[in-house]
Amino acid sequence: MNLYEHTIIARQDTSPNEIKQLTEKYSSIIEKNDGEIVKTENWGLLNLSYLIKKNKKGSYIHFKFKGKGNVINELEKNEALDKKLLRYLTVRVKEFDLETNFFSKKDDIEKKDNSNN
Repeated sequence: MNLYEHTIIARQDTSPNEIKQLTEKYSSIIEKNDGEIVKTENWGLLNLSYLIKKNKKGSYIHFKFKGKGNVINELEKNEALDKKLLRYLTVRVKEFDLETNFFSKKDDIEKKDNSNN
């Protein structure tokens, strides 16, 4: 089985409930195609580098999973048809970095550092 990191960007007007539904929808697609989800992360609403379909921001959802190539085909086929999504990207990796949280708030990082001292 290959290791993949998959990120989708939903429209900025997508509600938290719809974000949860999108996460569940694509998680189930991965599992139906014999994939195994290692971790899902909701990175929240972030600024885009440039306008995409008149959106300045997007809600990012990140998946780390194990699977075969057919999982990617099925995921991207469904995402291409989904009107709520702006972009998606899949990257094959050699190993997962499950420790680092790139999108945590500065306050959270400082609290962790202070608690370790």
